[in-house]
Amino acid sequence: MSDSYFPVGPGLGMEENFLSLDDILMSQEKLPGRAESALPRLAVYLHGKDNFWRLSFLQGSKLEIPLWLAKGLHDSKRRIISVELPKIYKEAWRTVFSADANVVDLHKMGPYYYGFGSQLLNFENPENPEIAQTILQTFIARFRRIMDSSQNAYNEDTSALVARLDELERALFQVGQKGLNDFQCWEKGQASQITASSLVQNYGKRKLAEVDG
Repeated sequence: MSDSYFPVGPGLGMEENFLSLDDILMSQEKLPGRAESALPRLAVYLHGKDNFWRLSFLQGSKLEIPLWLAKGLHDSKRRIISVELPKIYKEAWRTVFSADANVVDLHKMGPYYYGFGSQLLNFENPENPEIAQTILQTFIARFRRIMDSSQNAYNEDTSALVARLDELERALFQVGQKGLNDFQCWEKGQASQITASSLVQNYGKRKLAEVDG
């Protein structure tokens, strides 16, 4: 019996995959910003019908705006809105990450740290090179520990291990756990063969589609 739903992976880098549930949820994360011009009839969409009396934002108003809307309104020529960095991507936190990325509770600070941070690079900011470098180095620094943990927690409660991981790291942890479980079953003669990870299979299909295209 085939699965009724096949998970779709998130996009890569600054690109979003609009068929990915993770990317859809990530795009709802809010950015601090400011209205650089009056935004008539926008407040009701950001604050809900309970605030219908406030239909517009005046120029200079502070905003909390979802990523998808910020990307749609961002225009360097027209200066409709400007966005600010969430605190976890600012210099103070970048210093913490460079000192020891493993001590940070990424899920508490932002469940889509890597994806959301990559999307911030779509906005013009002089700190973008530093942000990109920190995201990359954070992933490298935490990756080995995540995979080591996933390979040394057979038939154990892993809730404490994954509580501090962002959603991408949790997916990697689950892949590692599945690989370990499949190998243990194969060793015990409970599986006929070891199959490739679905992530690897999907990546191969994507590469083939690119070649055919």
